[in-house]
Amino acid sequence: MAQIIDGKAIAARIREEVKAGVEELRRQGKTVTLAVIQVGEDPASCVYVRNKEKACRELSIHSLIYRPSESIPEGELLALVEELNGRTDVDGILVQLPLPAHISEKKVLMAIDPSKDVDGFHPYNAGALACGEPGFVPCTPAGIIQLLKRSGISISGKECVVIGRSNIVGKPVAQLLLRENGTVTIAHSKTENLKEVASRAEILVAATGKAEMITREYVRPGAAVIDVGIHRDEHNRLRGDVNFADVFDVAGAITPVPGGVGPMTIAMLMQNCLEGARRSFSEKPL
Repeated sequence: MAQIIDGKAIAARIREEVKAGVEELRRQGKTVTLAVIQVGEDPASCVYVRNKEKACRELSIHSLIYRPSESIPEGELLALVEELNGRTDVDGILVQLPLPAHISEKKVLMAIDPSKDVDGFHPYNAGALACGEPGFVPCTPAGIIQLLKRSGISISGKECVVIGRSNIVGKPVAQLLLRENGTVTIAHSKTENLKEVASRAEILVAATGKAEMITREYVRPGAAVIDVGIHRDEHNRLRGDVNFADVFDVAGAITPVPGGVGPMTIAMLMQNCLEGARRSFSEKPL
């Protein structure tokens, strides 16, 4: 029977640590500030932004929420990002994705000052991660590492397989596992003998984008299984990339959906905001 990795509990501990850090900066005269830009009224984006706003409020992080209309010209959005780049009171900038079709996501993300890129998506921060230099790490991959560490699961020397190669999760989590001295394989939709490759893993990260694709045949007995996926089924229930019921009695540890990786993403975003404020307050450039 697998250990269930409680993402809610671990995220709550990280948020308490962040709150203490925010309070320490406040005593020194520094307010931590996050600016969030949400273009349009995409329903999922509205939920995500409300959750981020709520987290900021609970942790005493000041939030600036900008909600331009879906028809905003790309140039005006870029000008807003540039304005926020120049504000010394803003420590982090987050542009909620997706953006309308007439706006280039790449151009907007590239416009964010890397020292304020708390999502960790700017190529500068991606390069810093690859080179082992200081920079912001994408929130979900950073949260995965914390889930493992804080659950007592050692990464060093372990065979790690990441299924998925996105810039947001797959590639950065592979680099972070490597940083922790894991032996890392990145697998994907074109990988031959995927079940065989996955079943070698002592730590398996599933970021496939396909609901309940990972069954017991993919899992080495006793492996730690991290499920990054989130999907809604025909009954509106949340499901992951892993078939939890099928894998549960094979894995040594497993994250549930919901309540696993999900809560960690916002917790690590708040951690990145705090780190951004610490860097700017100490006047140490990224």
